[in-house]
Order: sequence, then C-alpha cells, then structure tokens
Amino acid sequence: MNIFAAKLSFDTQSEDLREAFEEFGEVSSASVITDKFTGKSKGFGFVEMSNDEEAKKPSLS
Repeated sequence: MNIFAAKLSFDTQSEDLREAFEEFGEVSSASVITDKFTGKSKGFGFVEMSNDEEAKKPSLS
C-alpha cells in the first residue's frame, strides 16, 4: 500500500519517515520529496508498506 504523508517538518528526512511508520509494520520504502533545484524538502512524502492490514491500522496519536 502506498501512503501519502503530508505536513511534514521541512527537517524530516526519508529515514525519519521510515522510522515513524515502522511502528505499525514493515516499510518497503519511504521517501521525502525534495525540490530538484534546492534539494530542500517540499513537506510531504510517500511510504510503501507491503502488508495492507498493517498499513490500515489506526494511529493512536
């Protein structure tokens, strides 16, 4: 399942995003989208989780 993650801190790195979602299950990939000219985060990213049931677990926060 591909998950869109929005309103990320501009300091968030792809590894930070991966660690946050690993609390809910196995993460296949995680990437924060960056501006191709400046290299700065655009404040959103994508997380791919191989198990749809884990991806659909509600967050407690």
